[in-house]
Amino acid sequence: QVQLVESGGGLVQAGGSLRLSCAACGSIFRIDAMAWYRQAPGKQRELVARSTSGGNTNYANSVKGRFTISRDNAKNTVYLQMNSLKPEDTAVYYCNAHYNDFRGDFTSWGQGTQVTVSS
Repeated sequence: QVQLVESGGGLVQAGGSLRLSCAACGSIFRIDAMAWYRQAPGKQRELVARSTSGGNTNYANSVKGRFTISRDNAKNTVYLQMNSLKPEDTAVYYCNAHYNDFRGDFTSWGQGTQVTVSS
């Protein structure tokens, strides 16, 4: 079982920046995609940004131009640089990975990291 270890959340004022990190740990043959989701209180979990092994990225409309997803494939790590943060970005952010560990294809989730943006 691959574990995703997240870090980088916290409290920031509107207009500020944060950088989230997520490292995949365990027996990994290949990571096909890594992504960040978020869930605000009373709302459904939504995709924020996704990065595939082929280098393709996609973003939620609400974060385009402000957030950037990047990967360090050698470290099996994905980052989310969040700039110009808004109070509506407040949520628990979850890392997600689709991977192959020699036995088959699986999906794993991180434990979540809180991001709070004050107005």
